[in-house]
Amino acid sequence: MTSITSSPPNSSLIRGLLIMAGAMMILPCMDAIAKYMANVQAMSPGQVTFYRFFFQTALTLPLLVTVAGRGAFVAKRPWMNLLRGALHAAATLLFFTAVKYMPLADVFAIYFVEPFMLTAMSAWILGEKVGWKRWVAILIGFGGAMIVIQPSFRLFGLTALLPVACAFLFALYLFLNRAIGEADPPLTMQTLSGVGGSLFMGAVLVLGDTAGWGDFQMALPDGLFSFGILLLLGDCRAMAICWSSRPFGWRRYRCWRPFNISKSSRPPRSVICCSGIFPISPNGSASP
Repeated sequence: MTSITSSPPNSSLIRGLLIMAGAMMILPCMDAIAKYMANVQAMSPGQVTFYRFFFQTALTLPLLVTVAGRGAFVAKRPWMNLLRGALHAAATLLFFTAVKYMPLADVFAIYFVEPFMLTAMSAWILGEKVGWKRWVAILIGFGGAMIVIQPSFRLFGLTALLPVACAFLFALYLFLNRAIGEADPPLTMQTLSGVGGSLFMGAVLVLGDTAGWGDFQMALPDGLFSFGILLLLGDCRAMAICWSSRPFGWRRYRCWRPFNISKSSRPPRSVICCSGIFPISPNGSASP
């Protein structure tokens, strides 16, 4: 699987660097939107996650048909793309649930374990060469995440481990990006991923709401403003994930890991500000 695609010229590498940088700037802002919907609009994380994938699919389907016609739906690896969607939906659900109860900055810091997990997978399963300097850097970051987990665990209990589970599932999701490589175009990958995520979250949401779990309560958007925010969430997430998926088919994982590290260990000012806007009390409720 290590030779799925060949390395592009330097111009493609630069293009990949710019794409990843743009994607990593968008993603934290979308997580802040999810926190706003959960804490201010009182929408369950399960419902927010479902809308995130539903609107992603609704927005990309017309574009896919316009660009490539019916043939765009004929993916070479459809089940793998659907599995990507299910893994991404499960990871997003865990993350959105975590940011409902915890400050965004803490969730991002704990999520820092994801680069460590993905780098280990690329080395042990794909046989990619990872130098000792990268191992040391990632291990130091992993230790920093553990420092954050310890006080967070005392305040929030098992909720503090949700970003760790999210990191593992998202690492598997990115791992499949490498497996698919350039077999399918990014728009097809994104659309099928959205379909898989929507189907998965639809089933999970119905089961959770039937069981009476508060974090899976089904609800419609409360007015045009909420609808617009959810539409923006699906649109931006689709754009960011589509951007971040493409470079993994070009280069080895170690070329792109620093971008997720920068996203996780040093949250942008927007994330820090949003974390301050929605302070969380130790009992897990939003502070007035």
